[in-house]
Amino acid sequence: MATFGLLEQLYTGGLEPGYRLPDPAVDPAKERRVDRLLAEYRELIKDYPPRELERLGEPPAALWKGLKELGLFGMLIAEEYGGLGLSLTQYLRVVEQLSQDDLALALIPLAHLSIGVKGILLFGSDEQKRRYLPKAASGEMIFAFALTEPRVGSDAQHIETRAELANDGSSYLLTGQKTYITNANYAGGMTVFAQLDPQRPGSMGAFIVETGWEGVKIGKDMPKMGLAISSTAAVQLKGVRVPVENLLGRPGDGFKIAMTILNYGRLGLGAGAHGGMRRSVSDMVARAGSRIQFGSPIAKFDLVQEKIARTWAMGFAVGAMTELTARILESDPLANVAIESSHCKLFGTERSWQAIYDALQLAGGSGYIATQPYEKRMRDARVATVFEGTSEIHSIYPPTFVARELGRELKDRGPFKRLGFIAGYWLASPRLPMAPAREPEIREALAATRRAIRGFRRLLLRGLIRYGSSIAKHEFLLRRITSLSLAAYSLVSAVVKIERERSSRGAASSAEAAERLRILRYLTVEARAAIAESLRFDDPPRERLTGTLFADAAAHEARSTGSPTLHPVLS
Repeated sequence: MATFGLLEQLYTGGLEPGYRLPDPAVDPAKERRVDRLLAEYRELIKDYPPRELERLGEPPAALWKGLKELGLFGMLIAEEYGGLGLSLTQYLRVVEQLSQDDLALALIPLAHLSIGVKGILLFGSDEQKRRYLPKAASGEMIFAFALTEPRVGSDAQHIETRAELANDGSSYLLTGQKTYITNANYAGGMTVFAQLDPQRPGSMGAFIVETGWEGVKIGKDMPKMGLAISSTAAVQLKGVRVPVENLLGRPGDGFKIAMTILNYGRLGLGAGAHGGMRRSVSDMVARAGSRIQFGSPIAKFDLVQEKIARTWAMGFAVGAMTELTARILESDPLANVAIESSHCKLFGTERSWQAIYDALQLAGGSGYIATQPYEKRMRDARVATVFEGTSEIHSIYPPTFVARELGRELKDRGPFKRLGFIAGYWLASPRLPMAPAREPEIREALAATRRAIRGFRRLLLRGLIRYGSSIAKHEFLLRRITSLSLAAYSLVSAVVKIERERSSRGAASSAEAAERLRILRYLTVEARAAIAESLRFDDPPRERLTGTLFADAAAHEARSTGSPTLHPVLS
């Protein structure tokens, strides 16, 4: 049975008695293997510049061969199946480094391991693992993850692909269409999701489907603004006969399996975002030191320093959030880290996009020239805020998730017990899973964390009391609640990382320790501002004006185009 995530516990009631953050086990031999892998990877790609790969549109045969020989497609797969057997934390460290070099190339093994074959790793039977994992580890069979459909994106419970059990009970017949499938034309296998009962949306199956089977048709790669060497295509399924032995888990478990896999996919995006931010810091520091304006290096200008400082601090937070979430999953691979992984994806991809934007801006006119790396990085990174749940979805998801739990708590209690629960929930003082802090920077960060957690709980409770189940329609309120949660998790993660570095390194340099505390103080100041802005319950004036201005804009467009009616949404 999966354990509750850290944030789910903090927001629904409190930490379970005896809860401790996972203490990571470090395998020096595996760490050295990671270092060798990264060194060999960089040696391999020296002959394949990112822009040349983009021009080719796909990895050349020699590069494919090299990636497979390095074991890149088997990083998370156990050694008994031919993989490297890296931990999740080690794997994410590799993803972070690969993303700094070329995000487009990194996405191929990332999609294969984080989501494509992850269902087999987590839910596969022994026979399924023996049949598919050796091929996946060697790169003989690249995997894709097929959930999204032409009419269904984030609302995954209502996918339209159907799976019907054959009359003889030996197989399922899959019919439907998937779209925007990463690795589609590289894949030999896919994890495909389909409805089992049209009357019960969400009662789904997760199936291992081989792309060479009859009835599977993969379309041409879609032209994209970036990530050119990453294959993205539609997949048609016409009566594809899938043996019952290829069902992952039990019938009806498909939605749960999909959501669990996506936790890992979003974590991979967090690691990739961290890599993009580290690359941006390197680019900006180099540019700021070499560019002379008004007789001085631009590194002396406040507005230039601001960009670098912000990216440096936020990059630390993204890395810390991703690492803490990975540690939780290492202790329990099925832990419910839906909120944590959502935060890694939202916080990481939005701030990475800002960092890549700032790096181009700081480069000035030369940053806009296509021979420089910035424009390709912007094109490649742009989709990160869209896939595996848009930023808008992740901006409202955490409180919506917790609201379901609290709604059940309130519904299942009588009037007096309900009042008692509300009072206890409102007044509870959040207990955090760390020892009392010595440094004032850490004490201040944890005080801000507690304020953010109390704000999350109280705003959500007020929303449930006032709006009930219709709270999901009040997205501005939900977004403010999510901002409180982001502030809390970024600070908790940063503190955990700082404490862990101190305990693991022992006599770390005082300069490095002081640097970390300055980063924490910066993050605390940022978090306090976000908390102060988000604590109000009623929508501020700008949000209250949004609906009226939207109606005005739509009406103006209707008049301008001669349309006889307003947009159907407004009718």
